[in-house]
Amino acid sequence: MAPARRSTVEDSITRTALLDATESLMLEEGYAAVTTRRLASKAGVNNGLVYYYFGTMDGLYIELFRRGAERSLARLRLILQSPQPLWALWDLTHDFSSNALTMEFTALANHRKAIRAEIAAYSRTFRKLELDALTEVLKDYGVDRERWPPVSLILAMTAISRFLQIEEDFDVTVGHAEMVAVIEREIRALEGERRQRIGSSPKTVVRSISRGEPGS
Repeated sequence: MAPARRSTVEDSITRTALLDATESLMLEEGYAAVTTRRLASKAGVNNGLVYYYFGTMDGLYIELFRRGAERSLARLRLILQSPQPLWALWDLTHDFSSNALTMEFTALANHRKAIRAEIAAYSRTFRKLELDALTEVLKDYGVDRERWPPVSLILAMTAISRFLQIEEDFDVTVGHAEMVAVIEREIRALEGERRQRIGSSPKTVVRSISRGEPGS
């Protein structure tokens, strides 16, 4: 008798459970903790299903990365419609929960070329969206692009956020509040006080913008 086919719904639920388990392990213990046995136990499935659904561990990591990348790009497109796009972009960049997983993938990419290629492709797309939007925003605000090139501001915000995350992982926070205050002072000079911070939940982003609420 042929084995019973799994339904599309069952497949979707199992794939999602495995992806969620992978993300959880990476955030809680680091990418080195991700094994088929640990994943299966955490997801409540047979460990052979990891290879059934994803083929290889690289396939699993790539699908998880793409899922996060699609969410991040969707979130970026939404927040850039905010009435306070600089505050919104800073909050997105400064979202440590997102940065933590990004850094795990960056570490993983040192050992897996396929992951490195995915990160590179996504980063170029994300950077172009940021740059196109910020160029228009700064133009509207009358900011001198020669003195403040948009791409340099994007890199500064990104680099500072990631460096702060690295130090906080080691319980080093000296100067962090002051550095954040400097950046937020400059944003405040252009957009005024932050009226509302958009949280890391994509649903919060959609709800805030659809209601016409401030974007940060």
